[in-house]
Amino acid sequence: MKYLHNICLVIVLTMAFCNPLFSQELTFDNPIAEQRADPWVYKNDDGTYYLIATVPEYDRIVIRKAKSIDGLKAASEKEVWHKHEQGVMGHHIWAPELHRIDGKWYIYFAAGEAENIWNIRMWALSNSSEDPTQGEWKEEGRIMTDIDSFSLDATTFEHNGKRYMIWAQNVRGGQHGTGLVMSEMQDPTILKGPEVVLTEPEFDWERVKYNVNEGPAVIKRNGKIFVTYSASATNDNYCMGLLWIDEEADLLDINNWNKSPGPVFYTNEEVKRYGPGHNSFTTAEDGETVVMIYHARDYKEIQGPELQDPNRATRARVIGWTESGFPDFMQKMDD
Repeated sequence: MKYLHNICLVIVLTMAFCNPLFSQELTFDNPIAEQRADPWVYKNDDGTYYLIATVPEYDRIVIRKAKSIDGLKAASEKEVWHKHEQGVMGHHIWAPELHRIDGKWYIYFAAGEAENIWNIRMWALSNSSEDPTQGEWKEEGRIMTDIDSFSLDATTFEHNGKRYMIWAQNVRGGQHGTGLVMSEMQDPTILKGPEVVLTEPEFDWERVKYNVNEGPAVIKRNGKIFVTYSASATNDNYCMGLLWIDEEADLLDINNWNKSPGPVFYTNEEVKRYGPGHNSFTTAEDGETVVMIYHARDYKEIQGPELQDPNRATRARVIGWTESGFPDFMQKMDD
């Protein structure tokens, strides 16, 4: 990977992230979901929005649906799957994502074991119904990776006729934390390989309390593929970084990827936004305006471990685009 350490590239990056083409115009009734972390919103072809996220009990997967992003706030929730009482998929049900692939619904999620709660791996469910809140969700099993280690936060996207998965994984063992890994997929539940490491925590802002790169989300725009990700502990230090690559480049060649030297979205005490991260992207009802869905707290001080605090709330905000074609997360603005 071309890590951007020299001053010239930093200046170029600074220019790229400046001069937004427009300011945030759409507003949302935030938060759109209380006590829902790691949010993923999927907009179906019929315009229906589905919200899936981590619940603070870490024991189930729930979906809510609405005809608008704001409508998700009052929408009822449907539990579609519950953790196992024993063995795998028995604890720490985290970060589910909902995808529609070749006419079938898939949920990717992370889970530990009932008897070994930190032995977390990635799993998949499938459903052939037209509506993912209906029908039967089938357990497709584990997403198997070359390295058998702590892994979570799987997302998937299609590009130039190929499907890829990006996820977070401990690839070095011990206290090295998690990096982002990518692979081409053979089908929606099997990785084809090779598996390449796109980024690992290297900057100070990625290594506060824990060494973390996780929660990847993909957006394609302006001839580039952008990948946001989250870094550091899930308190007020949690923040988002950015990777990008030209859309015609070889996605599995790490030398083609670029990485922001600083966070692109992070705590702003002036607007009471603490620890924003683990985002997804969707579009507004107009089908064009890009909306970022993310979680954050509205207070800084946390009593006890971060993961025991339930108040990460799902929020929505429009992102802008700079003259250079980069996403502008409008760090100084409230939602």
